[in-house]
Amino acid sequence: MRIVRGPEAAKYVPKLAERRGGIAKDEPEVRRIVGDVRTRGDRALRKYAKKWDGLGTKAMRVSAAEMRRAAKQTSGELLEAARQAAENIRDFAERQKPAGWMRTRSGVSVGQLIRPLDSVGCYVPGGRYPLLSTLMMTVIPAQVAGVARICVVSPNPRIDVLAVAQELGVKEFWRVGGAQAIAALAYGTETIRRVDKIVGPGNSYVTAAKRLVAFDCAIDMLAGPTEVVVVSHDGNPVWVASDLVAQAEHDPEALAVMITTSSELAQKVAEAAQKLAEGNAVAMQSLKNNGCVLVANSRKQAMEWANEIAPEHITVAEEDVDLVRNAGSVFVGDYSPQAAGDYATGPNHVLPTGGAARFRGGLTVFDFLKLVTVQRMSRNGLRRMAPVIEALAEAEGLRAHADSVRMRCQSA
Repeated sequence: MRIVRGPEAAKYVPKLAERRGGIAKDEPEVRRIVGDVRTRGDRALRKYAKKWDGLGTKAMRVSAAEMRRAAKQTSGELLEAARQAAENIRDFAERQKPAGWMRTRSGVSVGQLIRPLDSVGCYVPGGRYPLLSTLMMTVIPAQVAGVARICVVSPNPRIDVLAVAQELGVKEFWRVGGAQAIAALAYGTETIRRVDKIVGPGNSYVTAAKRLVAFDCAIDMLAGPTEVVVVSHDGNPVWVASDLVAQAEHDPEALAVMITTSSELAQKVAEAAQKLAEGNAVAMQSLKNNGCVLVANSRKQAMEWANEIAPEHITVAEEDVDLVRNAGSVFVGDYSPQAAGDYATGPNHVLPTGGAARFRGGLTVFDFLKLVTVQRMSRNGLRRMAPVIEALAEAEGLRAHADSVRMRCQSA
């Protein structure tokens, strides 16, 4: 890992903050794939699934019987771990869920209705690391929200992924992935009905496809390579390094950054990270590409840099929590490894990357809900508000708006 100090570090931070997912190079190919699936439906989808997803002669849709068999073939220990994690994720989502309300004053009632989306597509990566945890993180909030149709797609899903799907009560699971799966979810095919929203992370093809279809089908966010920032000034160097390596092993392009005011700690963390990453080719490449330790002049500067980077994951000391403005998820203190949030504590691990934490947080139950406003007025309530409405409508030159109020107020 590279150690950057002083003015050089201050100049390096904006480069980290300006990072972008490398999906532009994939867009021409992705556009072709999406257009093909949109035009030819299942024929194109099956062609790509055989070519890239290992579909072979299997049916694209995973049957209920296959999911039941997968659950029987999966160790009880793993299933119990999944149940406990699911319970925490579900409880957290339940606590997030907003409530409807109405307020009445002087004959005017206003409020909001909470309504779930009708259908969502949950993308579960199936490449280097099939993420059964992502299955839980996307399906459970949708279930809590009350989404009627939850469609899961994943390329060549492993038995344990299917087993967890069975545990969660998933009814619709397709063994397709990549840009072709995103196209099928967004536009529909002969067998896969289109959905209202697509959620879940994926590779650069998946991300490029989500961006391409975003005007036709809602998406959660454009997720890029994993990011970690650890701000520590007197922590355990091996523990700090372990968080950096844990996130670095996701992807060769993952971002692993430590920020500290201690040059001594910086050196120890850099050395520990290299040692812990030995034998892990992906983590080693990630640390080489994007791993660094930034040495700040003060705690205040350290947090300013962290907020400018706006990372997906950030670890800070208790006293610095209130200073965090931009981050996907915050981990506090020595005994809060980021891996805990990846799996089991309850908050969602589908988080903003590429600086998107400046304007949004991670996936929540809100992503599967609509807040629908409602208003009800009595005759007297409308009469009291009429002067305000009419004055504003006339000022805008929208005479019919004013008339629609005036005629009601003039009626017997």
